[in-house]
Amino acid sequence: MQLLPVANIVIDTFVHGGLIMWPLLVLSLLSLAVIVERLIWWLASRRARDTPQLSRVYQSLSLGHENQARDLASRSADPRLRVIAHSLEHAETDIDVAIQVKADDELKIARRFLTVMDTVITLAPLLGLLGTVTGIMQSFKFVGGDQELAAAKVSGGIGEALIATAFGLGVAIVTLVPFNTFGSRADELRQELEVVGKNVHLLLEKGRLRKDRDPLVTVGSDS
Repeated sequence: MQLLPVANIVIDTFVHGGLIMWPLLVLSLLSLAVIVERLIWWLASRRARDTPQLSRVYQSLSLGHENQARDLASRSADPRLRVIAHSLEHAETDIDVAIQVKADDELKIARRFLTVMDTVITLAPLLGLLGTVTGIMQSFKFVGGDQELAAAKVSGGIGEALIATAFGLGVAIVTLVPFNTFGSRADELRQELEVVGKNVHLLLEKGRLRKDRDPLVTVGSDS
């Protein structure tokens, strides 16, 4: 029963904020949808991480078992292993380009919708400020005539106009924290993929040198 008065207060406050509250509401819903989508994606990405499998792939590469390493990597949803699998598929052509292309694809997915969040953070306070300015302009139409009545209407109008600024700042603040968090996670993933690329180079070269030095050790294992 107590929710109804609260809802009425919220609706009344929203209405008194002016027409600019509607685009701000759209921005807030858009921001919420993006935050939920990104949160679900990052949680799924975290569950997909398979460090033991990554270690097994590294071990296979160091032993010269390239095909085995590729098969192990291709069975995982870990973005690090997907980069390795793609690079090994093109190891005989240009592994550097293969690593870079796949890493860029993974980072593009990781950074998806960050531009939308950045736009919300910038646009919401500006729309709130615009609502305040237009509200104050409307309030000063009451200046003149009965001074007491005009003063009351102007002060009330200014208070209502500030609702838009408060709402816009609130939307930006709520969006800013997830935006920085998701951006930081994407940067960490970029660094991890760079490390993975370097490890693939080193271990691939090590495995090939081992094969050249003692081919009988690995014969039959790379099938």
